[in-house]
Amino acid sequence: MLTRRHFIRTTTALFSAALPASLAATQALGAQSKWAAWDAQVTPANFDPATTNPWGLHPRFLPTRVEANDGLVPGDVHVDAVARYLYHVGNDGTAMRYGVAIAKGNLYEPGTYTIRRKARWPKWTPTKAMIARDPAAYEKYADGQPGGPTNPLGARALYLFEGNRDTYLRIHGTPSPRSIGGRASSGCVRMVMAHIIGLYENVETGSKSILYPAETFISAQS
Repeated sequence: MLTRRHFIRTTTALFSAALPASLAATQALGAQSKWAAWDAQVTPANFDPATTNPWGLHPRFLPTRVEANDGLVPGDVHVDAVARYLYHVGNDGTAMRYGVAIAKGNLYEPGTYTIRRKARWPKWTPTKAMIARDPAAYEKYADGQPGGPTNPLGARALYLFEGNRDTYLRIHGTPSPRSIGGRASSGCVRMVMAHIIGLYENVETGSKSILYPAETFISAQS
C-alpha cells in the first residue's frame, strides 16, 4: 500500500523570410495578453489542489504534501516512473507529490537532468524523430504550434538539459488530463495543467530533475 512514507530511493520560399522584429514582438505580446484567460480556462472554479478533481483521476494523483527522505536536495524534482509520481523537494523535510504520465514504451529516458528553462504557454514543435515515426500525426506541426489550451505542452513547461544540450524532454501540462497515471507521451512527463501551474511557480532554473527507470522498483513501500 502506498503511504505518506512512499518516496524516492532511488511552398517554402513564400514563408522563409523571418518576421520583422517589431511584428514578432507584437505577436508575442498578443499571445501573452491571453495567458491569464487561458490559466482561468484550465483551472477549475474554487480550485483546491488536494480535492478538486473534475478530471476523474485516482485520488492518489492529486497534489499531496508528503515526508521526504533525508539527503534530498531542496528544489530538485524527482519522477518515480513506477508509481507515476513527481516530487518537488521542499526545504522543510517535505515534498509536494503530483500524479504524472510518462512516455510510451522505450521513449521514456531515465536520467539526471538540469532544468535550464521555464515557459508559460509555450510553442510546441515536434522533433524530427517524432515526425519520422508518425508523419500523419506530426508533420503538419513541423513549423510549430502556438501556445494555447490545445497545445500539447499545455500551460507550462520545464525544459530538461544535459549540460548545455537540450534533450527535448519536458515536464509539461497536457490537454489530455485523463492520461495521468499511464504511459502516453513521446518522451516527456505530463501533468494536469492546473497542477503544473502551481509547480511552475516554485521550481527554479538550475534545479535538477531526476527521472528514475520505469522498469525497476525504486520506491519504498510500507
